[in-house]
Amino acid sequence: MGRRTLLATGMAGLTTVAIGRPAHAGPAKRQLTVALVPLDDRPVNTYAPQMTAASAGAQVRLPGHGIGCPAPPRPEVISVLPARVLAVAPLALVILALSGCSSWICTDTTAERGRAGVRVQVVNTHGQPLGVTAAVVDWRLEPHPQVPSEGDRVHFRFRFDGADEYSGPAVDACAVDKERVALGCQTVYSYQAFGPADDPLTGDDWLAVEHPEQVDGVLLIPNDQSYDRRTCEVDVKDGGGVHPPEPPSRGDHL
Repeated sequence: MGRRTLLATGMAGLTTVAIGRPAHAGPAKRQLTVALVPLDDRPVNTYAPQMTAASAGAQVRLPGHGIGCPAPPRPEVISVLPARVLAVAPLALVILALSGCSSWICTDTTAERGRAGVRVQVVNTHGQPLGVTAAVVDWRLEPHPQVPSEGDRVHFRFRFDGADEYSGPAVDACAVDKERVALGCQTVYSYQAFGPADDPLTGDDWLAVEHPEQVDGVLLIPNDQSYDRRTCEVDVKDGGGVHPPEPPSRGDHL
């Protein structure tokens, strides 16, 4: 048995003895189970409680994942951890580092790209609707008034319904051909929608494409691109978690 394994095992034993079983627990064969909804999906608010509870012989219920070194869970249930479990959090973190399960400390994952459409429900990195609808109103090919010599571009109008001054979602807009292959994309924000008084929720923008004659429409991708948390490389303590999907590139099939 290696030094790290021996030390981790010894500390785990001490932790279990120190915590003991709750006074209201049933027979020894029953395992204490608690549920948790984290403040957010940072590992310190998801993995740490799981590992802490596990070191005390308890189980944390997080939908779709078990105890160990899981992928980021989706919080959907409400409760809190027992005080006696929380009290040994620092000790549990040491045990995890010694046992070779330190990779859970910070993990970056990317959300799945949603299906593009003319009208979409904007969703967060967990695929949950934000209550905002983005839609392409219309589009046409014409030269940009500031650079008419560059030929036709895709001039399109869009609108965001449900957004307010406190929520500023953004989605990627792409000109596509008949096969829904991206010809040119860029991000549009809800705050750009400040149209005339008769339609204040509408904005417009331009897409530059190499072959304007191939454009068959403009589609929006539902994933919110307005905020991307810091990566583990930038901030190993508070970074990590789920990031928006990468912006589409020319040639991507939508």
